[in-house]
Amino acid sequence: MESFQKEITPVSPDDLFIVLDHPDADFNYPVHYHSEYEINLVLNSYGERIVGDSKESFDHMDLVMIGPDLPHAWRGKVVKGNHVITIQFANDLLNFEILKKNQFNPVKKLLVDSRRGLVFPPEVARSVGRQILKLTRMQGFHTTLQFFSILNELALADRTVLISNQFDTFSTKSGAKSRRITKVCDYVEAHISEEIRLREVSDLVNMSESAFSHFFRKKTNTTFISYVNNIRIGKACQLLSNTTMTISEICFACGFNNQANFIRIFRKNKGDTPGAYRNYIQQILLKY
Repeated sequence: MESFQKEITPVSPDDLFIVLDHPDADFNYPVHYHSEYEINLVLNSYGERIVGDSKESFDHMDLVMIGPDLPHAWRGKVVKGNHVITIQFANDLLNFEILKKNQFNPVKKLLVDSRRGLVFPPEVARSVGRQILKLTRMQGFHTTLQFFSILNELALADRTVLISNQFDTFSTKSGAKSRRITKVCDYVEAHISEEIRLREVSDLVNMSESAFSHFFRKKTNTTFISYVNNIRIGKACQLLSNTTMTISEICFACGFNNQANFIRIFRKNKGDTPGAYRNYIQQILLKY
């Protein structure tokens, strides 16, 4: 992440969370990342949002949750009356004893899912947005109840992953809760620049190819080939953003056997060619 700015947030070891309230925000913060979780509510503005390797437009109201170390920025228009409220909290929340209780299972899943970035639909943004605005006017112990209430409402709500492919390994391992899946994911990470044969991977977990393919899909809700391609594309996005390697060099560094195949899969996955994606990221960084 050398191309992005690391932010040191005001969250201290004594804080459960902090609330940053910015009426009339100027949206001049660069693409950045930090080790804390973040819930960001943007009101009465419009523009473009960058989260990881995703880029999307937003309009009027935008509610997003971001996990630790995920680059992000809002390129909003400075509209009079705009309002940005940010809640930040430490990345060790998952280790809190209270979150180990069954009642917090949805919140635990929310925290895991947020490591790939989550955007919530307008009806959720309106409902939770009211709770976030209320939180800015509260003090003391009741802010804790309000904070967990917000997390619970988000945990139960519809949401869309702002898919940042470089985090697919973490999400797949965490979601599958299987030692064999973890072993396979670790193998893929270690050999991503090489040809990865289904036979070698299935042998790794002592299964036939057909049995492994069925097992992997059942545990992860995706095919093994799709998973490997997502990891390769995630690595390609990182190299396109952070290095001066040529498209051809990146193609083979990510384990693709030819450039045409690489460009085809990249376009299908990201909606742009590798060259167009690199140009877009460079423009973003220059503007900041």
